[in-house]
Order: sequence, then C-alpha cells, then structure tokens
Amino acid sequence: MDLNINIIGYVRNTFNKLQYHQTDALMRTVSTIEIKEEYVNGLYKIENYRELNILWYFDRSKGYDLRTTTHSGDYRGVFACCSPHRPSSIGLTRVTLLECDGNILRVTGLDALNGTPVLDIKPSLYLDTPSAFIP
Repeated sequence: MDLNINIIGYVRNTFNKLQYHQTDALMRTVSTIEIKEEYVNGLYKIENYRELNILWYFDRSKGYDLRTTTHSGDYRGVFACCSPHRPSSIGLTRVTLLECDGNILRVTGLDALNGTPVLDIKPSLYLDTPSAFIP
C-alpha cells in the first residue's frame, strides 16, 4: 500500500520553539497559514466557515512512547492524550478563521510552531463533535 501525503502550506507565527507554559499564549496568537499556489483554488468559499480543522505535521517531534505521562501528571496511552510525540506525527487543531486573503488564512487557536507543514484543512462542523467527552 502506498501512502501519499502532500504539504499544502506552512504555518507562520512568532513561535519557533515551545515550552509547556507558552501553550496558552500560542493558542491566543494570530497565526497565518500560507497555502502553496497550486492549492489556492481549494480555498474557494472557505470564508463561509468560522471554524476549521487543520491537520499538520509534527516536524520537530522525535520519537514516541505508547504510554506517556501528560502535563497534568496523568499516565495514559498516546491515543488518549494530546502528546506531540505520536506514531504518525500528525497534529489536528480546530481553529477560528479570521480572514482569507488569497493564499493566506489568518487564524487563532493554532498550536503549531512557525514553519510547521500543513497537510490538510477541513471545515469544522458542529455535527463533527457535539460532545468531546463521555460523561
């Protein structure tokens, strides 16, 4: 089986390296996503959506453990936490779209570092996640 993943763009912000205590600041920062010219037509009518799901590549993350300790001290499996150390190194973040100008998306809520490769963008619909947790 072949797997074909394309980089469609890159994240731009002022965070080149992240420490745990900076996560909230990064999420509040306005980031831009520069879409490569060959994918610009895929942005047609994206401004109709307020929230987007951004799939991106943890290009600076090295290795992973199937069980890990979270920042809160809880011990979990990698698929039950948000660790950047993952088997496929793929990140997923729901962002708020502020503006689309040509090949540039301005967003908030993106926890990816400057220069991070973007793999895909999808509208975030309420039906996708009516409730994130099971009571």
